[in-house]
Amino acid sequence: MADDKPKLTPRQQQIFELIQRSIARTGAPPTRAEIATELGFRSANAAEEHLQALARKGVIELVGGTSRGIRLKAGTLRTVNETRRRTDPSDSTLPFNLALPGLEQLVLPLVGRVAAGHPILAQEHVEQTYAVEPSLFARKPDYLLRVRGMSMKDIGILDGDLLAVARTREARNGQIVVARLGDEVTVKRFQRTPQGIQLLPENPDFEPILVSPDADDFELEGLAVGLIRNQVLN
Repeated sequence: MADDKPKLTPRQQQIFELIQRSIARTGAPPTRAEIATELGFRSANAAEEHLQALARKGVIELVGGTSRGIRLKAGTLRTVNETRRRTDPSDSTLPFNLALPGLEQLVLPLVGRVAAGHPILAQEHVEQTYAVEPSLFARKPDYLLRVRGMSMKDIGILDGDLLAVARTREARNGQIVVARLGDEVTVKRFQRTPQGIQLLPENPDFEPILVSPDADDFELEGLAVGLIRNQVLN
């Protein structure tokens, strides 16, 4: 039987593996500038040309308007997740851009706007449920949260997207979390510092949020373990 996998040049394979490593390590793809620096290109434009070639061969998708708008196909993500399960079963930092395939097995509630002071999974917050393929996630999510706003756009988390979330009260630096601060539920990158917890946006138009050590209105709701693009469900 013929191998129907796309043929990559050695340089394209190098870039493809770099993208996989970045997603597996940080939960986000590299920027064009980071690819150029890592592989010794003179400019980010050279990286862009190779990314366009990879997109034409169908192994990645490119999303305009974001500095990290590089997305792996669902089959590739499954391979990355399965590898990570074998090498580090405790690793909960997962890649984003998890597409919704045809096989539907895992039923998750979709949480919309969260009323102040109410549990995030209170019945009145659940808009509907969606069925997704569980093998897309190295860690099982507990619910989907509809993203509001563009504070995380530079890692491809956009307004209206559905974030897959696993409930937890603990997080490591660099992980994408869902946190409650006062009356608001927000999605940010987690960073613990001597001054307190920082909730970092991925959009220069937004300021980091500093949570003081003695704050009593902060609560960690969960870790992001995947993302379903809103248009996939339409």
